[in-house]
Amino acid sequence: MAKLLAAAVLLLLAPAAGAAPAPPFSSSVARVTAEDLRYSWRPGCPVGPARLRAVRLRHWDFRGRSRVGVLVVDATETGRVVSVFRRLYVARFPVRRMLGVEVYRGSDDRSMRADNTSAFNCRFVGGTRRWSEHAYGRAIDVNPVENPYVHGGLVEPPAGRAYLDRSRGRAGMATHSSVVVRAFDSVGWHWGGRWRSSKDYQHFSTNGR
Repeated sequence: MAKLLAAAVLLLLAPAAGAAPAPPFSSSVARVTAEDLRYSWRPGCPVGPARLRAVRLRHWDFRGRSRVGVLVVDATETGRVVSVFRRLYVARFPVRRMLGVEVYRGSDDRSMRADNTSAFNCRFVGGTRRWSEHAYGRAIDVNPVENPYVHGGLVEPPAGRAYLDRSRGRAGMATHSSVVVRAFDSVGWHWGGRWRSSKDYQHFSTNGR
């Protein structure tokens, strides 16, 4: 897993090949250990490393370059996650970056500010003592800047204020008609942009929470 994360960072920073044809979509799945998750997991979390997998996925970035990233998810959800990101790759839906939150020392705030698409993180729902679906590896946050969490006057990350107008359908945004929402719908995952009391446009989960 540590090697997968390091490889993802190198691929993210590497220059795109000039006239080379676009590589086909690819994915792979690997087990993880507690050491791999040293910033995002700890004893007492609702699931252990044995129930999680690192899914390595090819995706497009915002400059039209093919990259490889990693999402850590529930082992039973890997096939559905691969299906979603295969569909996004075919549609050339851009993902800013896709790195495990280990890169951000487990900080959800830092990960969001970096516009990082991420999954597993053993943490509570903000302002509560209730486990987030991310703590089970059953949620993915996609392009948090373009798809902020909005509750009253709160916008997270703050840069997401530039994307409060959801009618424009800009690159990387999740909207009701977007390919990213349709892709998650197709595997039975639910979108936080449909919540009533708040809107979590970046958030997709297996059970809608």
